[in-house]
Amino acid sequence: MILHSQILGSGNPLLILHGYFGMSDNWKTLGNSFSKAYQVHLIDQRNHGRSFHDAEFNYEVLAEDLYAYIQFHQLEKVAIIGHSMGGKTAMLFATKYPDLVAKLIIVDISPKAYAPHHNAILAGLNAIDFSIHTTRGQVDTQLTKYIPELGVRQFLLKNVYWKEKGVLAFRFNLPSLTKNNPEVGKALPTNAIFSKPTLFLRGEKSKYIIPEEQVIIDHHFTDNTLITIKNAGHWVHAENPTDFYKEVCEFLN
Repeated sequence: MILHSQILGSGNPLLILHGYFGMSDNWKTLGNSFSKAYQVHLIDQRNHGRSFHDAEFNYEVLAEDLYAYIQFHQLEKVAIIGHSMGGKTAMLFATKYPDLVAKLIIVDISPKAYAPHHNAILAGLNAIDFSIHTTRGQVDTQLTKYIPELGVRQFLLKNVYWKEKGVLAFRFNLPSLTKNNPEVGKALPTNAIFSKPTLFLRGEKSKYIIPEEQVIIDHHFTDNTLITIKNAGHWVHAENPTDFYKEVCEFLN
């Protein structure tokens, strides 16, 4: 099965991979901006957005999904932007298929292992019963018991849609994401190396990439640049889109 995407503009291919619980729609505004110079592919990874659902969920299959997508669309020399989980997918893909990748942009994630830290979010999502919670407001009220941060809830609520008249549902495959949550933090394999230009963008307020991790990044990505985006946390592209866009365009050009 081929991943769902939104394709914007024309030119050299620029593929964008969202993070955990995200979807291609999160990148629509920036995608439109990038599409002035590139053919932008806003991709839904498996178990997210409008792409297929599957019980299997790990970076190996996510990378193979991306390979199948690129082959299906007959793309070559792609640039890839990957945020968080999407960054991990992009890293593994680039090390497995370097000939297909021209440049790599990794957003606020490093190749290291991360301990599972989405427990409250998963608990909140699994507490939703769409036979009882029949409006977005009711879903939000229930999520508030687990997730106090308004911005995080608003991000998650973008995944709530009308499955049929009067029946809400999540676009993501919650059972698979819950079961496979430990996979999301997995490290890049030690022998995975990519030698082409790679840009790491970290949020100034984020703790996902700390200075001590430069040695890990250097091991896996031998031609890398790490830039800190001011006034941004983990959602770098959403919190400071102006500086994010500028840095990506300078790197791609």
